Amino acid sequence: MKQKKKIILDATCGNRMMWFNKNHPLTIYLDKRKEVNPDIIGDFRNLSKIESGSLKLVLFDPPHDIYHRKVNENSGFQKNFGNLNPDTWQEDLKKGLKECYRVLEKYGVLIFKWNTHDAKLHRILPLLPTDPLFMNVIRKTNTHNSETIWFCFMKLSFN
Repeated sequence: MKQKKKIILDATCGNRMMWFNKNHPLTIYLDKRKEVNPDIIGDFRNLSKIESGSLKLVLFDPPHDIYHRKVNENSGFQKNFGNLNPDTWQEDLKKGLKECYRVLEKYGVLIFKWNTHDAKLHRILPLLPTDPLFMNVIRKTNTHNSETIWFCFMKLSFN
């Protein structure tokens, strides 16, 4: 049987917590941490192993921990979520979003998930590659008063 072309990218797969099928046959799982067994060991800021305009769907759920809450490098938190560099996180996210958008085909969809624990929405909006079609905000009533925001983009600009 002929192998199907992979048309989905999870650009920061981690342990694939959001997936129903954690080994979806049409998905490329990418992460810089080899211990999470990605299909491609790579960095979301540089998706050069993936051809421009080749994917129908990209999921981007980057680490939300910017200020490294004293987690051990081998902790469950670190393994599940990773972290961002506190000095470069904005530029890193901007590069990552640009790369995720680049690999989308015409009318492809990008889903970007962000939790506002360390960076509120007003700090994320300037990093977006284009305006989202819509977003969904899930408000939490925990002690951190954070929100999880799901953004949906469609590649409508083809330059």
